[in-house]
Amino acid sequence: MSLTETPPDTDSAGHQFADEASAFRMATFRLARRLRAERAVDSMSDGQFAVLAVLKVHGPHTLGELADRERVTPPSMTRTVNCLEESGYITRTPDEVDRRKVNIDLTDDGLAVVLETTRRRDAWLEEAIGELSPEGRATLAAAAEIMLGVAAR
Repeated sequence: MSLTETPPDTDSAGHQFADEASAFRMATFRLARRLRAERAVDSMSDGQFAVLAVLKVHGPHTLGELADRERVTPPSMTRTVNCLEESGYITRTPDEVDRRKVNIDLTDDGLAVVLETTRRRDAWLEEAIGELSPEGRATLAAAAEIMLGVAAR
């Protein structure tokens, strides 16, 4: 880099983005925390709900696949899956091709929890967005597109 080039973490005027990044991170975490509070089963942990949501979106998984996807250890995922199974939200069935493998999938009750939690979160967010000005809603819509781009990096 030459002396006239700006470092990558600054804009053309040499301003750093640490304050903006921190404010964005805090706002994102606060919104995520608030959305997580809207759930169908109050006693269910975020990790447990995440497993149900993965199974709804991506279909049956083995225990190892779930642990990898959620970036937790297999023993931790075993505890989560055991709890969900005891609550009647998931089932374990032997793989039809490889009987050594066990596939974990949603029960109807597990699917109902995911659908109701999603409905509650969407309803809360729709109400909050409805209280914004038209300009605020347009800004939020544009920010959502930008956030998706940032998340895809």
